[in-house]
Amino acid sequence: MAGYLTRRILGALLVMWAVATLVFFMMRAVPGDPLAAMMFDSGDPAAAEDLRRALGMDVPLVDQYARWLWQLLHGNFGSSIYGSQVPVRQLLAEALPRTLSIAGLSFVVACVIAVPAGIIAAMRKNSPADNALTLVAFLGLSMPDFWFAILLIILFAANLQWLPAIGYSPMSEGFWPWLSHLIMPAIAAGTTFSAIIARMIRSSMIEVLKTDFLRTARSKGLLTWRILLVHALPNALIPVVTVMGIALALMLAGTVVVENVFAIKGLGRTLIEGILNRDYPVVQGAILAVSAIFIGANLVVDVLYTIIDPRIRYS
Repeated sequence: MAGYLTRRILGALLVMWAVATLVFFMMRAVPGDPLAAMMFDSGDPAAAEDLRRALGMDVPLVDQYARWLWQLLHGNFGSSIYGSQVPVRQLLAEALPRTLSIAGLSFVVACVIAVPAGIIAAMRKNSPADNALTLVAFLGLSMPDFWFAILLIILFAANLQWLPAIGYSPMSEGFWPWLSHLIMPAIAAGTTFSAIIARMIRSSMIEVLKTDFLRTARSKGLLTWRILLVHALPNALIPVVTVMGIALALMLAGTVVVENVFAIKGLGRTLIEGILNRDYPVVQGAILAVSAIFIGANLVVDVLYTIIDPRIRYS
């Protein structure tokens, strides 16, 4: 197991280096000069050249790449080339907790909805309850995040005034202010994934419920809840955990729409602003963070396999 994890971590570092290199050169291959656009109002070419020199962008591209990679190896992501040139590490440190909060709560919402819905649908296969849950799942899959988010704002913020419509409050300012700002974003982002996970649990549970060892469990007179939760569900979780891992990574990396609707400056919004401004260091840092999230989620899923099913061994 230790050897497998070491190989996976080394492979992950290689993938992150490849992603970072591609992003570095692709950003600079886009036509246009961000510094010239930034200094357009001043109309002073000498000032643009001074800024280019100050940011180290006056040297050949290969030298810029070597310098950036060396800084990256020392944990330095560089500084934003816009505004007050805030360090990228600071921007990521501010954005990540917001994105992690939204994604974590969204994952909880998705699981709370999906697990019971999937089990009930599998137990009542082809019944009215199964058909109703299937219909709700398809509605959840076809409902755009931004539209559902706007509906939530209209209902719970504008009409009922139970929750704040926009913004984010850090945990340091209190648990309820933090939670109240995240309930609607979490529901909006988690509903779609709950439909996907519920469908996966249903199909996996149906296959497991047909197996001989569950027939034996029923013939021994075990309680239904014990058969389902202790014997059937753990054996149905292997494909479900794969989907859950992908869903969690997509939630972490794909909350751009929800963050924009609720005016929360998380990782996705920081990345979009960096792309629009052609702020190279911010884009490179944000994409590195996103790739690390995806790779980390896949690694966690692989480890969970061995916990759920001890027969799985990595050599």
